[in-house]
Amino acid sequence: MPDITIATESPRQDQVVALVAALDRYLLELYPADTCHLLDIAELEAPDLRFFVARKDGVPVGCAALRVDPSGYGEVKRMFVDPATRGHRIGERLLARLEEQARAEGLTALLLESGIHQPEALGLYRKAGFSDRGPYACYEENGVSVFMEKPLRETVA
Repeated sequence: MPDITIATESPRQDQVVALVAALDRYLLELYPADTCHLLDIAELEAPDLRFFVARKDGVPVGCAALRVDPSGYGEVKRMFVDPATRGHRIGERLLARLEEQARAEGLTALLLESGIHQPEALGLYRKAGFSDRGPYACYEENGVSVFMEKPLRETVA
């Protein structure tokens, strides 16, 4: 397995900006623009965002963000691995890092919105313990979104 590092970084680095732009292009090829909930570089620097970059040999090959909602959950945003480096469990490692951060911040659950045309991503999320749920926050049913959740705390019966 190649040496992969994952760390909190600024999204305002040329190679990272290019990675986020590649994600935008990918999503806009799959879905109508009005169903893509994209955060731009400035939004990725917001105080409620934790932005992580995966690097292989110093080169950014993946990214993911955790948005901390004031109500106590975390939202997975901007999860992406460069197609040329897929197959090395980078997405799995990014998702685990987001969960680790969410637990460290005392969040109760991780929520996400993905899409029906991304079976690999949906498989990754389900394997990591996410299950389907309905829309949350500002999201609405649109025919292409898939909403998922993973509780981070045991519930007491």
